[in-house]
Amino acid sequence: MRCVHRRPGTRWVRSAGMPTVSQLAIAPVKGLALLHPPVVRLGRDGVSENRRFFLMAGDGRHRSGLAFGTLACVEPVYDPATETLALRLPDAVVSGSAIADGPSVEVPWGSRLLHGRLVDGPFSAALSEFIGEDLRLVRADDAEHLQSYPASIISTASLDALSASAGVAALDDRRFRMLVTIDGVDAFGEDTWIGSELAIGAAVVRVELPTSRCATTTRDPATGLRDWDALRAVKNLRGLSPTNTIDFGVYATVVTPGTIAVGDEVRPATEAAAA
Repeated sequence: MRCVHRRPGTRWVRSAGMPTVSQLAIAPVKGLALLHPPVVRLGRDGVSENRRFFLMAGDGRHRSGLAFGTLACVEPVYDPATETLALRLPDAVVSGSAIADGPSVEVPWGSRLLHGRLVDGPFSAALSEFIGEDLRLVRADDAEHLQSYPASIISTASLDALSASAGVAALDDRRFRMLVTIDGVDAFGEDTWIGSELAIGAAVVRVELPTSRCATTTRDPATGLRDWDALRAVKNLRGLSPTNTIDFGVYATVVTPGTIAVGDEVRPATEAAAA
């Protein structure tokens, strides 16, 4: 069940047919349930609706699904055209303006500070009651980006390889919270794209490095409860990286902004330019 953690190259790995986008996933509120739009616009800094909001606890620190897994049961529906937000909790729906009229805040997040403004309305009270702890909804400043890289990519073949090696049923790819899921490449083929530019729909990205995983992956994406040691499963399958991280999927920067839709082809950028 172990294999060597392969050093990524730039070889394009594909199975029969052209690789395509099979799913897109965003979370308008960081840590809440993922949404699966049929199309997104990928800008230089990512998808603007993705992680547009985040949560601050009563102690002034950032909170997400890593601390409160059951936040995954709350579906956030954000409409940037009307600047409205709805939170669909298991037993209630609260909605209102998504415009932030509250005080400005600085919230520690790892080694950096997140900047934003508190959002008035029913959201903070509803989330606090649901979790049983004081939570405040914050709208990130326009220049703020609550993600390590603008895009993240994983293949269904990698998910299938992980589930097979661990002897579990097919994995729900929401567990890994990746922006783009791709069909039509071999398992871990996405690793071989590191250092290469890819055309995904109308966008072009440069695959930069593997995605190191955290304990959020051990939670059921439907319930937010810890149900499976995904970190151990990935480590058993792939080993540790040279920097002792547990990697699964890849991160990318954006070379050319553009729209990406489910069903779009994925190909080397040089091939797409010549078409």
